[in-house]
Amino acid sequence: MSVPDWLQSALPTAAQHAGLAVCALGDARSFERGGLKLTSPAFAAGEELDPCFTADEEDAVAPPLEWSAPPPGAQEIVIIVEDATDTSAEPKCHWLVWGLPGQRGKILEGEAPPRSGKNAKGNSEWLLPELPAGETHTFVFQLFALDLPLTLMPGASRKKLIAEVEGHVMASSVLVAQYTSSPEEEGDWDDEED
Repeated sequence: MSVPDWLQSALPTAAQHAGLAVCALGDARSFERGGLKLTSPAFAAGEELDPCFTADEEDAVAPPLEWSAPPPGAQEIVIIVEDATDTSAEPKCHWLVWGLPGQRGKILEGEAPPRSGKNAKGNSEWLLPELPAGETHTFVFQLFALDLPLTLMPGASRKKLIAEVEGHVMASSVLVAQYTSSPEEEGDWDDEED
């Protein structure tokens, strides 16, 4: 299975994982329909995530996101963030968010969204990217505008969310970011005293 043709040009090669939610939920008709765009004030498309959004920094938080107005009739916004570098059939899920109004909006840096589901570690929060030293991963932020409000309770799984969203996507958009973890420091701090 490969990434659908309509999505290939929107994703850099490193982000082309056929298991991404947008591959199952989106289509050529709904992709960026009505000019729907997902952006972040913290990074441009394809740029590096700041370490303050990863496990490489203490007190790290979820990155801020903003989106343009979805097509008329949108009832709810859903966001799914996945690690496209993951080689398993289903990419590692970092964030499941829903319950956002079907209009132009944003999530502030570190803000707790109204409803969130279980990430790959089973927590209902932003899963801080934690990579081996010097390794680069590509994260795909996926936004879906739905034609109905979800009745899903907080803490739902990725599988459950996708099942609820299927068939109700009016428009979708993606935003890609990379992160390369810092190489580990060489040597021991005590050596400097010699």
